[in-house]
Amino acid sequence: MQKILLVAGARPNFIKIAPLWREFSKLSNVDVKIVHTGQHYDKAMSSFIFEDLQLPSPDYNLNIHGGSHAIQTGQIMERFDKVVDIELPDDIIVTGDVNSTLACALVAVKRGIRTSHVEAGLRSFDRSMPEEINRIVTDSVSDLLFVSESSGIKNLEREGIEPHKIFFVGNVMIDSLVFIEKKVNNSTILHQLGIKEKNYGLLTLHRPSNVDNPNQLKQLLSWLHHIADKTKIVFPVHPRTQIKIEKISSKPLINHPNIILIPPQRYVDFQRLLKSAQFVITDSGGLQEETTWRGIPCITLRKNTERPVTIEVGTNILAGHDLELASSTILQFLNKKTQSGEKPHLWDGNAASRIVKVIVNQSPSFSKSTFQ
Repeated sequence: MQKILLVAGARPNFIKIAPLWREFSKLSNVDVKIVHTGQHYDKAMSSFIFEDLQLPSPDYNLNIHGGSHAIQTGQIMERFDKVVDIELPDDIIVTGDVNSTLACALVAVKRGIRTSHVEAGLRSFDRSMPEEINRIVTDSVSDLLFVSESSGIKNLEREGIEPHKIFFVGNVMIDSLVFIEKKVNNSTILHQLGIKEKNYGLLTLHRPSNVDNPNQLKQLLSWLHHIADKTKIVFPVHPRTQIKIEKISSKPLINHPNIILIPPQRYVDFQRLLKSAQFVITDSGGLQEETTWRGIPCITLRKNTERPVTIEVGTNILAGHDLELASSTILQFLNKKTQSGEKPHLWDGNAASRIVKVIVNQSPSFSKSTFQ
């Protein structure tokens, strides 16, 4: 019996492990368990995701709630190490780029347990982003590296990773989108908010480069009011962003009839908002992928992206902090002057089955394999 631990800490991790859990659960010779580090503990961002994705309750919850990067990483390592003592797994699988990914990968590799990184090789080339450090370190120590787009292969090879560790399998996040699509279509969130399809923009903000600097945040919120003069904007406010907004002013900084402020939404409802939006404004990495797969125009308020395929073939436009460019691009979207883009190679809903095939059956002779 092959014993496997799937690690998740933040909402995007759950979305990526769900298809893996389903595929592993089909195999009689595999015992797969879920470890939730507790890095995301907001109910909409964590608990509801298990219901939406039909995941069982985690076998372990490390209950890590907040703290600095150092404290969070250290606590996760300490508590995860105890889980490893109990389970003695053959494989540990981490996904994405959060602190939980790095912490559990370090525990696994130092204990000589085969470690797999799903969504390996993505690079923004901006080391001021904590996620970039997490990616680089996790990739450097992992045994199996599962890549979602071709840029990941080039990045890993450039960093000296042996080719036999690299597997181009596609994007496992898309597997979850395919899985929940019927639920998304049945969501009533548009009716609840009193909005119509393709008659609003969707906004998310949470990156330090946008919300940690008070002047930058004020500028963005002022700009948002100008955009709202032209169309409705639905803004699910990330808990981190809410705290930053409250710190910089005792007066409401968002006050416009066309700006609809809502709390973080559960996965299914958020996907309905995304699918039905005329355009998306974001600084999220995952939304760049989801908008590309759905063919929704996306403006990314970052100077870089670790997902270049969303620009090369998808719907993503990198605006950085150039709000004039962002405004003119949105005007084009409102005038319906936009292209839908294409779905990247192997973003087909079958990435998890390819990953599972490698983990269960792989041998060192495989090299950069793509399982059709």
